[in-house]
Amino acid sequence: MSEFLGPLGAGGNVPSRQQTRVAAFLVSAHGALARQLAFAQPGYLKAGWQAELNAQLYRESEIVSLLLRATSWVPDPALAYLFARWEMTWLPQSIDGIPERTLSRIVDLSTLAHALHAAIRPAALLPVEANAEDPFVSALRRIEFESGRMLQAQILFLKGQDLKPFRRSVSAALEERHAQVRRLWSEMLEEIGVSVREG
Repeated sequence: MSEFLGPLGAGGNVPSRQQTRVAAFLVSAHGALARQLAFAQPGYLKAGWQAELNAQLYRESEIVSLLLRATSWVPDPALAYLFARWEMTWLPQSIDGIPERTLSRIVDLSTLAHALHAAIRPAALLPVEANAEDPFVSALRRIEFESGRMLQAQILFLKGQDLKPFRRSVSAALEERHAQVRRLWSEMLEEIGVSVREG
């Protein structure tokens, strides 16, 4: 097992089987975020953090669109089962200790987004010799860049004054989402021959 994708093809390209599995995981995760963000959009804005929901919806949609077009897709029979499993994980969860339903849903969505953007670093999977001009390589680097930007907004919301009374509940939900995402990401990578470094 390697810490990186590969072995790379003659042109420095990531093997299509690995591209397919990694892209399918990321499309599932970011697609779920985009769908949930679309339903979470308020009719009109009452708080500053709500404006960020709109921006994140379009960034998540852009990530999905980019992956769909930049990936060299090949048939993968395991994806039917895996996709169903991943999608079940992304489903909304109620947050214990936050009785207000709308707020609970937004917190859950933010913890999921935080986990996806913090725990998954797709560009770190690329070996140094990966072809920088390859669309898939460029897509993974772009996704990691965008994740860093979106992560800042999620941190500001989750640590904001609005959630101060629910700090313990938010922390527990965030921990759980991180554990879910790390587990699925690690399992998926191991199945394609990539080991994940802890920490």
